[in-house]
Amino acid sequence: MDSIMHILDLIGTAVFSITGALVAGRKRMDTFGVVILGCVTAVGGGTLRDVVLGRNPVFWVSSPHYLTIAALAAIGTFVVAHRWRLPEMAIAYADAVGLAVFTVIGFQTSFQTTGSFGISIIMGMTTGVVGGIIRDVLAGEIPLIFHKEIYASASLAGAALLALSTRLQWPASLAILLSILTSLGIRLAALHWNLTLPVFPPKNQRP
Repeated sequence: MDSIMHILDLIGTAVFSITGALVAGRKRMDTFGVVILGCVTAVGGGTLRDVVLGRNPVFWVSSPHYLTIAALAAIGTFVVAHRWRLPEMAIAYADAVGLAVFTVIGFQTSFQTTGSFGISIIMGMTTGVVGGIIRDVLAGEIPLIFHKEIYASASLAGAALLALSTRLQWPASLAILLSILTSLGIRLAALHWNLTLPVFPPKNQRP
């Protein structure tokens, strides 16, 4: 089980780094900017999670290979983007995968530390969304979590399902798979059908 979680963690690190690199490319940043934005996107959510949970040192300090993978993923994206034109939706789809994977990682890490389902759901969502928030802020964009798009709620749904599955003592591999598919499915459905959450209406539009 630990090996599966480690592999998922590495996949999430690489995928989120790719989204950071793609955003940096869209903003016409140089190679250094691409690597920095890729790395902070990859480790930002997990860093905040570890700080809040009092895990010392944070994961990428005790295991520097996370930064190595993030940097290599960012550089690889930079090279590929210079050779081939990537789809416009590449960032959104890659971000959806990273969101789903890091939600599981955040929940599992928190649950191992606290044993609390509620805190672990929050930490799962935090791990999933904070890297993207940092990425968008540094790139001068409004973070997706503050849009009416279905984003954080997709992560929350996946984390809640994982909590329920864990409480019911379902096989861990099945619980993880269902959680990832739930977060990913909700986010991709929102992208495909342009689904949004209700927004608070202005005063002049209220009944």
